[in-house]
Amino acid sequence: MAKRTLTTIFLLLITAIAANAQPEMADKLRADGKIYVVVMVLATIFAGIFTYLVILDRKISKLEKEGK
Repeated sequence: MAKRTLTTIFLLLITAIAANAQPEMADKLRADGKIYVVVMVLATIFAGIFTYLVILDRKISKLEKEGK
């Protein structure tokens, strides 16, 4: 119980500190118009991971059907 309470307090403290921080780097990237590059790179990475997982799921399903 005490461990859970300490974890909750720690997470609330970290959240409060993060909420007060000023995202200077994000403001600079947004001002330069480079934030869109960052967003597109992240979107590409997530799309690649999603595609890989779908292909992997299909292969595993095929192997499971062959094993039966």
